[in-house]
Order: sequence, then structure tokens, then C-alpha cells
Amino acid sequence: MAADIETLEAVRLIVAISSRALFDLSESHRVFETQGVDAYREYQVAHESDILSPGVAFPLVKKLMSLNEALERRGRVEVILLSRNSSDTGLRVLTSAHHHGLDISRAAFTGGASPYRYVSAFGAHLFLSADPMDVRLALDAGCAAATVLPSSAPSAEEDDGQVRIAFDGDAVLFSDEAERLFRQQGLDVFNASEFAAAHEPLPGGPFKGFLVAVHRLQALFPHVSSPIRTALVTSRGAPSHERVIRTLRAWGIRIDEALFLGGLRKAEFLRAFDADIFFDDQAAHCEAASLHVATGHVPHGVANG
Repeated sequence: MAADIETLEAVRLIVAISSRALFDLSESHRVFETQGVDAYREYQVAHESDILSPGVAFPLVKKLMSLNEALERRGRVEVILLSRNSSDTGLRVLTSAHHHGLDISRAAFTGGASPYRYVSAFGAHLFLSADPMDVRLALDAGCAAATVLPSSAPSAEEDDGQVRIAFDGDAVLFSDEAERLFRQQGLDVFNASEFAAAHEPLPGGPFKGFLVAVHRLQALFPHVSSPIRTALVTSRGAPSHERVIRTLRAWGIRIDEALFLGGLRKAEFLRAFDADIFFDDQAAHCEAASLHVATGHVPHGVANG
């Protein structure tokens, strides 16, 4: 019994996020790019009492942090701010976070250096940033990471509070070995190979660890009323679907919905799922998806070589 309680207490989800992914910093970023760091600092200090508007990933963060209320425990889900700002210019960011009701207590302000090295130090399962280079560095260091794309997706008119996370398969949840075969030898060879290897689990990709953490958090809730819902949205179709299903089964992972689209465009399905965020390795899929839902590009695998 004590071991079960200890295991339960260890279940946590930690998300690290950059200030530009969390808030709309487009105006101040323009000052930085056009006038330099000194002008940027002056601008931020002059406007530090002006509350920042939510950015692309803000709704996701808000929903994730609300899970602590559902679990009646502070800190089960933690969001950490990782920012290239200095502590001086970053004051506005933390002030805005607290104004919007985000219980963020930990932050790293790196004064222009990449904050990626602190992702693992904080024990984060996921890093979201608007800076592609920081994301690549975090991925290379072994952390699930994605570049949050600008989005023109309309705000949801109704919000039931459920967190909906959608994943691509190859090069995201799984390694890119099958994707490489598809690109080198075509669909027929790919399907034949995956059918022959149906009982051999696919190697894990960069987001396997994050999915495991989400799955463990899901397990704290009744299945029928979980405030977290996951979906696999993949271009795979039959017969290559079987290996994916058996891989997730071998991992002991629950995916609530699995969409095997057989090459169909993903964007409309993501809108129908009403994803709070979608992760994909291919830029074209991400750009199309970002018209409908918040999207994170995962610059990993053969598509990003």
C-alpha cells in the first residue's frame, strides 16, 4: 500500500514554456529585431505594468494547470517559464502570468542565452518555444520539444475544460525508421515491411516520454470522465496500422482516439477533434493544422534532415 501511495505521489507533468509561446510578445519582439537589445529593455521596462495578451499556447497552459484543481493538489501539473529575457525585462512576463491566474512559481531568465539547458534540470517532460533553434537544442538533448507556430485558429466558443492533445506517429511518438523507408522505397515497400513487422514494437520517438507522463496523469482520473483526451493522427492506413496499435499496447499506453487517414489531409480532422495542440514533424502538415488548432512543429527525423 505504501509503495502504491509513493508511486501515486510521483506522478507529475512538467511543461517548460518560453515567454513568446505563452504570451503575445510580437510588438516587443519587433522592437528587439529592429532596434536592438537596449531599446528592447527600455521598451519592456516602460511597459512592465501593461499586461500581456495570451499567446498561442496560453489556452493549453491554462487548461493543464486547471488539472491541479481537479486533482485537489497544487503542483501535480507544473508549468515553468524559460525565457531569453533578463530578470529585469522578464518581470512583465511573470506579472502577466499571475494577472491571468497562472500559478507559475519557477522561471529561468537567461539574458539572451538559450534556455534549453535548463529543460532537463527542471525535469520537464515537454518544452514549447517560439524559437526553432532552442527547440532543436532541446530535442538533441533528449527532451520532447516543439516550435509553437503562429496560429489564426479562432477561439473556441465553448470550452468544456478537457485537455485535448493530438500527436503524429512517425518521428514524433515513434522513431523515423519507417518514415525513412517510405521516402526511400515508396508506399508499397513501406506497407509490406510494416505488415511483416506488425508484432515488433516500433522504437520510441522524441515524444514517447511526454506521452508516458500524460498517460500516467490520465490514470489518476476515471476513464469515462477524464479531463485529458489524446489522439494519434497519422497518415498511415491499413495495413501499416497494426504495428502502431501493437506498439502502443506493448508500451502499456492508452490513446483515446486513433485516426489512420491513409494520406488524407489532417487539418479538418484536428479541427473535428478540437485539439488544444497538435505535434507533427512535417512543416507542411503543421502549417495547414495551425489554421485550425494550436500546432507544434517537431524538427526531428528525416523530414527535417
